[in-house]
Amino acid sequence: MDLKIGDQVKMKKPHPCGSHEWQVLRTGIDFRIKCLGCGHEVMVPRKKFEKNIKAIINQEEQ
Repeated sequence: MDLKIGDQVKMKKPHPCGSHEWQVLRTGIDFRIKCLGCGHEVMVPRKKFEKNIKAIINQEEQ
């Protein structure tokens, strides 16, 4: 899956704040993502993150 910094994704399960939408802040073996509902940032292993993506909302042109 080709994700870049700044891409926004919709996850299958919601964050406890109720938002499904996240922004990618860092890529690599782990992803750092930021909840667009409350601003909480988490590190997620690549395999788990890619498995839980429902849709890519928008991709920034770089």
